Amino acid sequence: MPNEPLSLPARLCLLAWDTGRPAAGGTAPRTDLVRAGALVELARRGLLTDVDGIATPVDLDASAGDPVLDGLLDLVRESCPHPWRTWVTLRARVTSDAVREQLVAEGYVRAEKRRVLGVFPSVEYALERTVVVETLREETRQVLQEPREGTGQVSRGPLPAAGISGRDAAVAVLAASARLFGESPSEQRTRELAERAGEARPGLVGIVREVSAAVAERTAKSAVTASH
Repeated sequence: MPNEPLSLPARLCLLAWDTGRPAAGGTAPRTDLVRAGALVELARRGLLTDVDGIATPVDLDASAGDPVLDGLLDLVRESCPHPWRTWVTLRARVTSDAVREQLVAEGYVRAEKRRVLGVFPSVEYALERTVVVETLREETRQVLQEPREGTGQVSRGPLPAAGISGRDAAVAVLAASARLFGESPSEQRTRELAERAGEARPGLVGIVREVSAAVAERTAKSAVTASH
């Protein structure tokens, strides 16, 4: 595993991967979710801020030191101003594809070249570290669970929001908005986690809520479409 922790978009990309069907086609899973993670990551690092609902670069010359995040930062700088919700889906595949290639380079995913009908070149992607993904999913499920009264600090069960890192809280809120684990947590738990995720920067709570709402809306629309 790399020495540096996985970025939010990378963690969300892995969480959205179907470990029961590890091979995937040309795009990373849930492009909107991966983009939402990248937006929150940039805001957490103080590179994007909210100005009257618009995702706004803080410094025209600053860099995240991460090719995926810097690619999105450049895209925001070079584009017309847009609200956070628009950026969750606008050209989101650019970010998700870049995350997928980053995960290939770091050994989490492997690229398998194939030929369709024996003629047309194609690439499929498969998880290389399924155990890491399963562990990440279990840790995120634990974050989403509400602590039970009387468990105390020595319990290995669900933690209060104050005992969870801001990064883990952000991952959990976004994962829940995409319904990666089925039933969503209570509104109270989601609110507590969003507040915890937003403690790193002024205005970050609102950003987390805005992008997670956009992911939730897209998730609901996809569910309706799939049911027809």
